[in-house]
Amino acid sequence: MLFDYETLKLIWWLLVGVLLIGFAIMDGHDIGVCTLLPFVGQDDTERRVIVNTIGPHWEGNQVWFITAGGAIFAALPLVYATAFSGFYWALIAALWALFFRPVGFKYRSMIKNKAWRQTWDWLLLAGSAVPAVIFGVAFGNLLLGVPFAFDTHLVSTYTGSFFELLSPFALLCGLVSLSMLIMHGGVYLVHRTVDGIHQRAKRLATWAAVLTVALFVLAGFWVQGLDGYVIVGNVDTNAVIDPLAKQVRVQKGAWLNNYYNYPALWLLPALGVFMPLFTMMCLKLKRSLLAFVSSAVALLGIIATAGVALFPFYMPSSSDPKSSLTVWDATSSQLTLTIMLFVVIFLLPIVVAYTSWGYAIMRGKVTKAYIKQNEKTLY
Repeated sequence: MLFDYETLKLIWWLLVGVLLIGFAIMDGHDIGVCTLLPFVGQDDTERRVIVNTIGPHWEGNQVWFITAGGAIFAALPLVYATAFSGFYWALIAALWALFFRPVGFKYRSMIKNKAWRQTWDWLLLAGSAVPAVIFGVAFGNLLLGVPFAFDTHLVSTYTGSFFELLSPFALLCGLVSLSMLIMHGGVYLVHRTVDGIHQRAKRLATWAAVLTVALFVLAGFWVQGLDGYVIVGNVDTNAVIDPLAKQVRVQKGAWLNNYYNYPALWLLPALGVFMPLFTMMCLKLKRSLLAFVSSAVALLGIIATAGVALFPFYMPSSSDPKSSLTVWDATSSQLTLTIMLFVVIFLLPIVVAYTSWGYAIMRGKVTKAYIKQNEKTLY
């Protein structure tokens, strides 16, 4: 084997994080753009401009979401099974909302009717804002602990309900998710548009950046008072799937232990706080491309902050702490992880290459004049 089992588990923890961050950055600006659609576009032509900034790319960006789901299914089967059981209705709600996006992009401009198009504008907003909030709520519930437990046959039982997922802290995390994606989408619109759309997107992206920082800091102080989870005693880092073989203690403030033990990790929440502020400065200086890059780094910092706080846990259990799923006891076999690693090494550069090529080819501003000249061929 190229890597030992313990190293492979760590690599796949990082890879799953990379895929989730890639999804947030690439599909996140699509989500942000659609959320802003009814507010930034003042007439139908402006809204068509907005839709066409992301029209050629949004389907390709979904690859990150599909790949992340596939990676969790294959590399973390117990996490996949437990999460999709416990969060079933929340995930179904997110998927139902996401259905409005492909249909909305396809049908919105097919009929030249004001009510028809405005209806699809709001459905595109719902199909973007609802999943953004739900994904953030899911992260919040991981930090709170998920009410599930395994029996001796590793069959999980979920004892919570859909509405229990909507606690104040989880909703706060949902708002962090929504605000950071609105910021990201707004910055993208600033880069791709001109005139009124450009100015309105700039203003809303600035406010979203301020809100992102405020909510992220509030969530950080809240986490200090939450019960965290700590593995007690030695753990077999080379063990096959067996979450019941360990002991876990619940300890107030334990989610910050990794940061106290490794102070360099404070760089991640620092990115989540300072990069949105740097994004605002770049927008003020009319450096929209740099603003987009700094916005992407802000998303990386915020998501990585949560991931590092949870490590080595994937899904802490509030019902039975020793049932918690961790990096060490919830992964597939060494052979499976090795084969998948080679697949990722081969395919991920291809995804990055064709995505970069697509954005490079279709770069530039989308204007009202361009929409009117291509009335029949654009979204």
